This record gives sequence, C-alpha cells and structure tokens, in this order.
Amino acid sequence: MAATVARGVVYVHSAPRALCPHIEWAAGRAIGRAVNFDWIEQPVLRGSQRADFFWEGAPGTGAAIASALRGWEHLRYEVTEDASDGTDGGRWMHTPDLGIFYAQVDNAGNTVIPEDRIRNAMESAGTNALDLHRELRLALGQAWDDELEPFRYASDMSPVIYLHRGVG
Repeated sequence: MAATVARGVVYVHSAPRALCPHIEWAAGRAIGRAVNFDWIEQPVLRGSQRADFFWEGAPGTGAAIASALRGWEHLRYEVTEDASDGTDGGRWMHTPDLGIFYAQVDNAGNTVIPEDRIRNAMESAGTNALDLHRELRLALGQAWDDELEPFRYASDMSPVIYLHRGVG
C-alpha cells in the first residue's frame, strides 16, 4: 500500500532579501529536504523578493510549512495543500499586520466554512445584515485576500505597449 502524497504551493509574496535563505531553510526543514526558491524582485514593495515553490510531502506538510514561516516580520506568504485521498486541503495566509489565517479547502479549491462557524456568525450578527456580512468576510479570510491581492498579481504589472494602427 502506497503512502498518500500531499501537494501544494508556497507563495512568498514579499520578503526582505536577507530573509530569503532563512525562508528556504525553514520550508525545507518542514518538507524534509533542502529546497531552493527562484527569487525575483517584488515590484509592489521596493527591496523585497517574491517566489513560488511547488512541494510534495506527507499530508499535513502545508501546516508545517506555514508554521515554520509564521511570525517573521515583513513576510507575506500563502501556503496551499491540495485535498488528497482521506485528507482535506488547506490554505494558510500570512501578512505582517494581520498574522495568520487558515481555511479548509475542498477538492475544487473552494474555501469551506464549517457549519458551526456559520451558525456563530448568524448568532453574532442577529438580524443585522451588515454584521453578518462582516462575520462571513472574516470567516473567508477576506482581509488577508485584500492585503495580498496586489502582491499576487505583481508579475502581471510589467509594462504593456499598445500598438495603434493609424486610420487613414
């Protein structure tokens, strides 16, 4: 019987250059082997680097990586672990201002909000629709998504040159 292999991605959205080797060491320790990231400049935050790294390991490796990176100042990252046979997937997001957020993820990549969390949101909000909206945004990690969004699409920020054909 083959062991279940989990897969995922580490997205380091921004890290000070001096921290990059330490991030690789911490991620490698969590994965169980040495890793090398391909670092590039992060155009959204001058002086910082970004990298994506696809990993494979035992189920739970995503949590180990997220824990290993947690707590470093000036570090923005996401770790994903795809759902696999018998295990749920997960997504961890971290920003210096917000700390860490975890959400369960299904096979299609959707965030799963447990029934108890929804019931708690409804109870906390009462009949106030705006409070319910706030509670559900919190459960979905919307504040983390909002803060990380510009960093996620930084590679799309390269200049675009439009060529216009003159009308004659």
